[in-house]
Amino acid sequence: MPAKQHVSLAMSDGIHLAASLFVPDSDGPWPAILEALPYRKDDDTASYKPEYERLASAGYLVCRVDLRGTGSSQGIAQDEYPAVERTDLLTVIDWLATQVWSSGSVGMYGTSYSGFNSIQLAMERPPALKAIIPIFATDDCYGDDVHYFGGALKQLDVVDYPTYMIAMNALPPVPSVYGDGWREEWARRVEGTEPWILTWLAHQREDDYWRFGSLRPDYERIEAATMIVAGWADGYRNNSLRTFDGLRCPKRIVIGPWAHASTDTSLPGPNIDLVPEMLKWWDRWLKGVDNGIECEAPVVLFAQRSTRPGPTRPEMRGAWRYEPTWPAQRLRPTELRLSDAEAPAGDTLVVRGDVGWTAWISCAGHLPWGQPDDQRPDEAFSLTYTWPALEDELEILGHARLRLTVTTTAPIAYLSAKLCDVFPDGSSSLVTRGMLNLAHRESRETPSALERGRPYEVAFDLEVASWTFEEGHRVRLDLAGTDWPNAWAPPEPVTLAIDRATATLTLPVLEGPSPVAGAPSFAPARRGDEAIPNRGHDSYEWRIEHDVPSGETRAVVGNRGDYPAKADVPSFAERYAGTVTVRPDDPGRASAHGEASFEMRWPEATCATDVTLDVQSDRDEYRVKIDLMVREDGQERWHRTWDRTIPRDHQ
Repeated sequence: MPAKQHVSLAMSDGIHLAASLFVPDSDGPWPAILEALPYRKDDDTASYKPEYERLASAGYLVCRVDLRGTGSSQGIAQDEYPAVERTDLLTVIDWLATQVWSSGSVGMYGTSYSGFNSIQLAMERPPALKAIIPIFATDDCYGDDVHYFGGALKQLDVVDYPTYMIAMNALPPVPSVYGDGWREEWARRVEGTEPWILTWLAHQREDDYWRFGSLRPDYERIEAATMIVAGWADGYRNNSLRTFDGLRCPKRIVIGPWAHASTDTSLPGPNIDLVPEMLKWWDRWLKGVDNGIECEAPVVLFAQRSTRPGPTRPEMRGAWRYEPTWPAQRLRPTELRLSDAEAPAGDTLVVRGDVGWTAWISCAGHLPWGQPDDQRPDEAFSLTYTWPALEDELEILGHARLRLTVTTTAPIAYLSAKLCDVFPDGSSSLVTRGMLNLAHRESRETPSALERGRPYEVAFDLEVASWTFEEGHRVRLDLAGTDWPNAWAPPEPVTLAIDRATATLTLPVLEGPSPVAGAPSFAPARRGDEAIPNRGHDSYEWRIEHDVPSGETRAVVGNRGDYPAKADVPSFAERYAGTVTVRPDDPGRASAHGEASFEMRWPEATCATDVTLDVQSDRDEYRVKIDLMVREDGQERWHRTWDRTIPRDHQ
């Protein structure tokens, strides 16, 4: 059994980072694998330990680091992906490569945040970093992260990630790991950390702030062998084939049906054990094992096909296969004209602020963040364009592209597009979606308002997708002026008019079968079939409410968990909840209310944090109020508040 060790690593400015080492029980030297996260390695994400032990048992020294200002590390957590984080991790990589037990080769990997910083560190090209495996990560921090979607502020994400990061960043180091002085470090942390969301709202257009954390478009900056893992139901999938195409290093991509959750337990499946796939990559590029993985077809994907909608569907229909190249040589972009489609609602739409809830959140992980439901309730308030029933199957792989001319009655307007598969019984299953803040039609850096009544030609890509429309099914395009509650609604009432005569939808159609014989095979999921894989949360909320007297539509979400002590992991509890609202008739009047709390129960003390975050909007501004309460053994120690008014910048 691998041994676990705690180490304290000194950074260039004297700050120490807490790290856990999982040491193989075999003879060294060993390559090292690094995962760096802000999510508290010694309690909240201590459940990752079995995976680290598996990697260590395969002959790798695994290092899990708490990033600066988080968990048991010193310092202040300034923001997501700050410059000092890269400096710190370059120091960690150098340390891992120069220890007596080290072979000198280092890999990085991880899901979401640690997938992001794996990409970011590979961009720095430290000599020892030989290979990375970013899982559910992205190359575009502005357009393909939890902040903005098509140039519009994400709404439901406001009550989730930024809220619980305020609460988590206000927790103290683990006393038994940090040692003497943990209360003093706690005080520095609470008094010095600012809510990240305030910075995100200050940058409502793409600028150097967002580009610093993004790889796009400088793909040649990565030289380390890169294996991308992506999911068709994940909000970070857009980087997948785009990044793969741009990379010039040894590369591989595995795209499954998964949401933003473990490949073992994701809804939807099929599920797989990813560790053997990672080990093949590490063995080749960190140990130099000639296992032939670079000779295999580099694109490994689950080709999805017509699957009925449902927020808790356990699996997508389809099959695994290889593709030898991307773009595929058999890719045939196929243009559909909207003038050839049935459009019962015509081409003019009075925008409702609450259209989009059947598609739900674009970065779903576990419940209550579910999968798309039947799209028909939203289609009743959308423009729909439905082509005739298919006589043969139609397979797409890649980005659909919408091109049309639109006229609006307001200077700021959004256009949401959803590609759907209509079953013979009328059920409408979401295939992919996209949205454009029309003020960003020419530039994400320098948006410009629209002139009322002036026609504008616009074009944008929908999110990357794999789907086979089956014989007898129909292709449908839904157009709306919102994608709520995924994104904030536009600032005022607006009507959209589409010129159907010139509008086109180009589909990335594949012709014929893959030229690679055989199909990939994977180790089965190790955690069994779980109906609701949600890290042990014992309850969740998820509902849509239409309040008749107030005229509001609300989305209400929440989950909680209480975890008993296990081995060296203390007992702790966590809770997240949120409500987002919008007025269908006045979309600028919207709000987001988030709550998050943690309680850590150590022998030395019980420490708790409670946060409420409120964002309200009208036509012109966002008003942000944040309240943080920090307690030790039930007694208040700190109470901090923030109150900001931030103008809407072409939002």
